[in-house]
Amino acid sequence: MATYVLVHGGGHGGWCYHKVAKLLRAKGHDVHCPTLTGLGERAHLISADVDLNTHVTDVVNLLHYEDLRDTILLGHSYGGMVITGVADRVPDRVKHLVFLDSCHPRDNESLVDLAPVMMDYARSSSQIIDGVELAMWPSSEIVELMGITDPAEQAWMLPRLTPHPWKCNETKLRLDNEARMREIPYTNINASWSMAHRLPDAMSRALAGDRVWEIDSGHDLMLTAPEETTEMLLRIAAL
Repeated sequence: MATYVLVHGGGHGGWCYHKVAKLLRAKGHDVHCPTLTGLGERAHLISADVDLNTHVTDVVNLLHYEDLRDTILLGHSYGGMVITGVADRVPDRVKHLVFLDSCHPRDNESLVDLAPVMMDYARSSSQIIDGVELAMWPSSEIVELMGITDPAEQAWMLPRLTPHPWKCNETKLRLDNEARMREIPYTNINASWSMAHRLPDAMSRALAGDRVWEIDSGHDLMLTAPEETTEMLLRIAAL
């Protein structure tokens, strides 16, 4: 039995892994799908203090309090920032990192540094609510950008999206144990849609790793290609 911790991206929540989690659990694996502070069912916890460090702490605390070890730690999109920070803080609890169509940060980089075009788009409609700047407000356009084209799936997803605290995107990732963290094996699972739009540096990082796989899918491939995503995660567990 493997232990998976699946970390979502911006505006999402643990709910986005419901298909993949069901398939993995059917194979007997332990699966955790945490929702980061201020998002999904934890949207009521949003505050001006929520940033990338908050989200790293969310997952570090999950690993600690659930006593999870030898985890296969996956991050989708913005979740790549989070899992890199987690692996830096508790490398002894992480067996394998999986970057699911996500960013690949280095020390002192933010998501704004890594994906400036997407971040400009995300901020273009941001609003300040109760002192918190929120970006990526849920819309049909956002849903389609994620690669969700089926009308029924769109109708299911849209009310579950939440705006993302902009501060998270500007926070620089600080790595204190980068050499140790970089020893952890990692896999890139890329979506074909995103690969066609990556800038050169982002492309080179997406093509690095101990294993590099690609799925013909939109960005939210855990929803649009759950069987293929699960199959690759099972292959990682079998290593």
